[in-house]
Amino acid sequence: MNLFTETNLSPDILKAIGELGYESPTEIQKQTIPFIQSDIRDLIALAQTGTGKTAAFSLPILDMIDDTSRKIQFLVLCPTRELCLQISKDINNYSKYMKNIKTTAVYGGSSITDQMRSLRDKPQVIVGTPGRVIDLINRKALDFSEIHWLVLDEADEMLSMGFKDELETILRETPETKQTFLFSATMSKEVERISKSYLTTPHRISVGSINEVKKNIKHEFYVVGYRNKKEALKRLIDANPNQYSIIFCRTRMETQEVADFLMQNGYGADALHGDLSQAQRDTVMKKFRLKNIDILVATDVAARGLDVDSLTHVIHFSLPDDPEVFVHRSGRTGRAGKDGISMSLIKPEESRKLKQIKSTTKIEIVEKKIPTGDEVMSAQVKGVFEKLMTEHENVFEFDQNLVPDLSNFTKEELVIQLLQFQLKDFALYYKDKQDLVDQKFNNRDDDRGGRDRDGRGRDRDRGRDRDRGERSDRGERRGDRGGKPRQRDENMTRFFFNLGKKDQLKKLDVLEIINKATSSKGSKRAEIGNIEILEKFSFFEVEKSYGKELLGNIQSMKFKGKDMRAEEAN
Repeated sequence: MNLFTETNLSPDILKAIGELGYESPTEIQKQTIPFIQSDIRDLIALAQTGTGKTAAFSLPILDMIDDTSRKIQFLVLCPTRELCLQISKDINNYSKYMKNIKTTAVYGGSSITDQMRSLRDKPQVIVGTPGRVIDLINRKALDFSEIHWLVLDEADEMLSMGFKDELETILRETPETKQTFLFSATMSKEVERISKSYLTTPHRISVGSINEVKKNIKHEFYVVGYRNKKEALKRLIDANPNQYSIIFCRTRMETQEVADFLMQNGYGADALHGDLSQAQRDTVMKKFRLKNIDILVATDVAARGLDVDSLTHVIHFSLPDDPEVFVHRSGRTGRAGKDGISMSLIKPEESRKLKQIKSTTKIEIVEKKIPTGDEVMSAQVKGVFEKLMTEHENVFEFDQNLVPDLSNFTKEELVIQLLQFQLKDFALYYKDKQDLVDQKFNNRDDDRGGRDRDGRGRDRDRGRDRDRGERSDRGERRGDRGGKPRQRDENMTRFFFNLGKKDQLKKLDVLEIINKATSSKGSKRAEIGNIEILEKFSFFEVEKSYGKELLGNIQSMKFKGKDMRAEEAN
């Protein structure tokens, strides 16, 4: 099947996707569309984001929906409202000429009353996020007793965001006779468990490697201390002119701070994170897609559903904890056969995390030096000529008489004068700037210190527990197994927390606990650093000025009925 016209899709669907420019199906579409059209088995499809999954599952299902019935027949569950809106928009586009097909999107962050009102139109297709779907089920506004097809899109992401209980509740509300399609970028243990519990002898389709790393992306990392990270980011942007990029941050607060810094320094940038209203998110994403801004600063969750093919760079302002997230982030550049660059800003104490990412993903990440002022200026000059040569066009009639007598200038002198004029602000900014000297970065097998070249010092310095699966309490609180104080940001305080994996604690839970315990300072959220969840206890880092408030509040809180206790880790 090399063309959509070779499928058994109806003329109405072929007309709609033809107007969208669809001609040749992607690999996931080639395998999935015929299967859904002809097979009654459940399906597990492993494919990366951006491979055309929405069309793969929705085109054949739309073709089979009974448009004379006003019952819900097709349910799509996805992790975020951005992705929910994108899928709903795509399905509406595909069913443009199927006048009796109605689709409704239901998601958090918008009026549930308005969404309940839209359900009175009796749509056959529901696209929703798990939390809002549960809310509507509880209000008796959704009835899934007659659905025929259920799609779990980005199932791994829904589970990593903590939606396991919601998914299982929704699945129990659906008939056993339905056909279930699970789409995921990775096959984690939780995804495997869900598939075994709720799918019946599923067929499997895998497109490429589950953790496929694109070969046309160049990976770089730059070592910089916490205090110099924003300045280093500015230099990376200035040394790579004409870029169209996403900068990924760990927290909402960090995202907004980085975006504010860039905007204050004159860059076309904006922030995308969970504290924005839906209208604000839509505005930011529209500006970015139209290239009214060329830098988007975002959290991982907020960027879900944002599908842009022409990104030149992805910048990891903060490394993610999960190596798979690093792959997903980086994979947003280098699309449509183009080359891309992934840049990571690494704190000196993050060598262990970088090593884990390298080991898990098998990506070669090359260390580079933060550009000097001279290197930035050299790149800016090249950028001017690159833009001139690639974007030159005659957009208006030019009166030659307006050009003054330039006979006193050689061609080279004139070019230099124009460059001086064009790059004056950059030249003045970097004129007396010192180089950002990298802090010491131990890029060995680990960053614990005290290791001999032959590796024999590793066991000696660790002070390991007899049980290798669990670190010693004293060793963790000290923060370093080699007897040396662990480096960490001066603005952050590290806390010991009495709950861990055995208490079913997840990182999202820790974020929520910290936010609740530090909520008295108005709208300004505490900055949150590393979160490390171990078997019986955990560690997390919080902005130093919030430490006293956190300790005062957390002892009166409970997690799943259990008392919580935190103390500063020395």
